[in-house]
Amino acid sequence: MNAVENPRGGYIYLPAGYPFSSGTAAMPGFEVVNAVFRRPVPWRKGFEAIEQTLSAANRPKQALCSVELRCPAPMTPAGFHEFNTGYRAILEDWDIIVGDVNPVGRTNVSPVIDPPAETLMYGFSYTIENPNASRTFCGAGGGETIGDGIVREGDSSPDGMREKTAHVMDTMQARLAGLGRDWRDVTTVNVYTAITNADWLAPQLLARMGADAVHGVHWHLSRPPIIGLDFEMDLRGTLTKHWL
Repeated sequence: MNAVENPRGGYIYLPAGYPFSSGTAAMPGFEVVNAVFRRPVPWRKGFEAIEQTLSAANRPKQALCSVELRCPAPMTPAGFHEFNTGYRAILEDWDIIVGDVNPVGRTNVSPVIDPPAETLMYGFSYTIENPNASRTFCGAGGGETIGDGIVREGDSSPDGMREKTAHVMDTMQARLAGLGRDWRDVTTVNVYTAITNADWLAPQLLARMGADAVHGVHWHLSRPPIIGLDFEMDLRGTLTKHWL
């Protein structure tokens, strides 16, 4: 994975196609800041909050580098594409798209308990100027997709989940490397799965994290956004987190 510079936003990104990037990291002189809603809001209202936050921080709209959403239920690929069309239209209107590529990373999962009636915004990340910041970044959510398929599709047995998790960890490792980061830069590890028999989880994650497992893992009882996926992760390395 080769990162691309986005000077207008103050970050680099890993291109991933039409809907979103695979992750972003602050360029020298900038810091990635994470903002989270105590109570998620409808996603279009969330963009209004983003606009207000960026304005208060004296940052351009192009400083937006990641969005976290919560959808009502996993979607078919066609339904996922339909949602992405409206989502991307806002980024196009904000003049964030670079060429034809969306540089903004994203995580979009479906909560198991009290799923929302409409897609909500859970949080977002953006860059600010900070010449003294360490190597902050925000990785996008990634599931057990492989090419046009799914690793061990339909198999949520312990063996199946071990293989899925190992594949996603390989993806996370590749994204870290692509952003010029490593586990020492990670402050938050988020896991999204509805599979509660998770004896397979710790061995697959903690051994790879090494000493940096001291910060633990945040488990969101949620399903990935596309029907058929069972496991998703994202990683973040930040100095500053705001609760909205």
